[in-house]
Amino acid sequence: MSDPDHWSGSPETEAELTGAAMRRRPRAQALELGGRTLSPATLMMGHGYDPALSEGALKPPIFLTSTFVFENAAAGKRFFEGVTGKRPGGGDGLVYSRFNGPNQEILEDRLGIWEGAEEALTFSSGMAAIATVLLALVHPGDVIVHSAPLYAATETLIGRILGRFGVKWLDFPAGATREEIDAVLERAKGMGRVALIYLESPANPTNQLVDIEAVAAARDALASESKVPIVIDNTFLGPLWQLPLKHGADLVIYSLTKYAGGHSDLVAGSVVGAKAIVDPIRAMRNTIGTITDPHSAWMLLRSLETLELRMSRAGENAVKVCEFLRGNAKVEQVGYLGFLEPGSRQADIYKRHCTGAGSTFSLYLKGGEREAFAFLDALKIAKLAVSLGGTETLASAPAAMTHLSVPDDRKAALGITDNLVRISVGVENADDLIADFDQALAAV
Repeated sequence: MSDPDHWSGSPETEAELTGAAMRRRPRAQALELGGRTLSPATLMMGHGYDPALSEGALKPPIFLTSTFVFENAAAGKRFFEGVTGKRPGGGDGLVYSRFNGPNQEILEDRLGIWEGAEEALTFSSGMAAIATVLLALVHPGDVIVHSAPLYAATETLIGRILGRFGVKWLDFPAGATREEIDAVLERAKGMGRVALIYLESPANPTNQLVDIEAVAAARDALASESKVPIVIDNTFLGPLWQLPLKHGADLVIYSLTKYAGGHSDLVAGSVVGAKAIVDPIRAMRNTIGTITDPHSAWMLLRSLETLELRMSRAGENAVKVCEFLRGNAKVEQVGYLGFLEPGSRQADIYKRHCTGAGSTFSLYLKGGEREAFAFLDALKIAKLAVSLGGTETLASAPAAMTHLSVPDDRKAALGITDNLVRISVGVENADDLIADFDQALAAV
């Protein structure tokens, strides 16, 4: 700590290494070495954090404080000008834990790396992220165009809650063609201002992919006073197996509860994208207080260090499990992205958009709810629980659980049937999982 060269700005005296100078001068971050850009997996081990600012602690402490002390009154004024939007550019320092905090800022720095995004924000849950985005970008009387199906709570938020404020919506099926998307956007124009295009890919729970590039092309061809933002929930595949910003999306949403957290022990969400679209969302988050808490942010920093390892192992397991399942006589269909029919539209989207098939898939059993429930109740290793992307394997019945609130006729139209089981494969031994599924199918 006594080496002046360690600090940006190179203070001339050791006295300058105390107090505010020590707190506010983090060491410059290395993003490349010898012309080689460092990978996200490497940067997760320390990017955005300087141990010298926290008594040399290798890992960031949890900053359990509601407020932060200003160096002087002028600094306090400047910080508030930033977080309230009075001065462009955002906050220059820590103000109050509803706005920002050390753990959240380090986490946001690291989340942006995975997709090469300019900005990232974290939230208290995935739905808090979605709700804050919609409140920031949608006005009464606007129209939301979205892919279908969506997570049930998202559909409820758009259709029922925002609907109370005159917001309207139109949707297109997840696998829609450019022509089908064009037609829906044209209809939407006649209903009011199209505020945003909201996507979920793969769709929850059917695992159908959305053609992001086709959506972007249709949006770009839309005669509009301003560019309609494309927002996508990338929870099922991101950030390892799909990077939507590279294919035309403007903002990517995550339930960090899933793969990013990955241990089924926290609830959080995030958005990543360009600063221009993130800034109004940040202002809304500052107002309504949907930021993630310091402890959850700290736990996510821990989890990001093993994200690539966990997702890779889960993906490898899913291949083996799905190979077994699709050969079983009691299985009607396995909706796994690794088994798409060559030459099909879904296979074409997968080839252009994805680098892996993921570890969450839809399993359609022969029969109905009785068979699905018998299978779920017989599981010994896989846990009967909602959610996905954890270290453990989870299985649930979407029609009776996560999507119970969706009207029956809409569920039928979207393929959310009583015989559908959603499975998220974890990091257990693949042969043990296969043995578990084998005995569970025998009980059907």
